[in-house]
Amino acid sequence: MKNAELDKLIQQDHEALAAFCFGDPEPKKRLYSHSDDTTLANPLGPPARGWRQVAAALDAAAGMLSDGEPTRFERISEYETSDMAYIVEIERTTAKLGGAEELSSFALRATTIFRREENAWKIVHRHADPITTPRSVQSVLTP
Repeated sequence: MKNAELDKLIQQDHEALAAFCFGDPEPKKRLYSHSDDTTLANPLGPPARGWRQVAAALDAAAGMLSDGEPTRFERISEYETSDMAYIVEIERTTAKLGGAEELSSFALRATTIFRREENAWKIVHRHADPITTPRSVQSVLTP
């Protein structure tokens, strides 16, 4: 990214994922817009819309993780205008999932959209899913 302020927010978001992997959603929540059009589509539930739903979804997801850390961020794409930007990354992470005793490694394909609000960049949308390799067309069928 060309914008130092936006680069700083992306770095803070990556650092917030480290806290998130230890079950603490608060650093990540501080980076989000609190507007009614904020959205989150994480791999653990249906899309959330509006700050209240997004905050609740972040709390629930972080509550399923412990003792983890991001291990690598692979930037696939990025784009920026004066008031909107996005990044697409593969996030590689280890964590204990759902109370498990052992660490698991996993990767998420993540798209994050940022918007300038009141002279600061905020996350306005995030979508993450575990699709990081080719899959068959049948994989999209509803069971």
